[in-house]
Amino acid sequence: MMVTAKDVANWMLSELEKDQILYQENAVGCIQDKFGDSFVYDNQNGNMSISKEVLSEFRKLTKDNVVWFRGERYWRFREEYDEPDRRQ
Repeated sequence: MMVTAKDVANWMLSELEKDQILYQENAVGCIQDKFGDSFVYDNQNGNMSISKEVLSEFRKLTKDNVVWFRGERYWRFREEYDEPDRRQ
């Protein structure tokens, strides 16, 4: 069976549900190990990143109930006190 970006996004959501927080640094390494190099890339800073296709699918799955903390580089479920924007 061919793994898709949506499969990887679903895995990310399951990890988030399990741990209540998902650090990008941990996720990217796990994605590369579990699903292969086609779902990660080296960004302009030379850091491993999650592919744009996977992140797009993850956003679709979590549009209203997950927020991204850019400074600390993690996702968590939305709380009442969060700003309306996805980025916090």
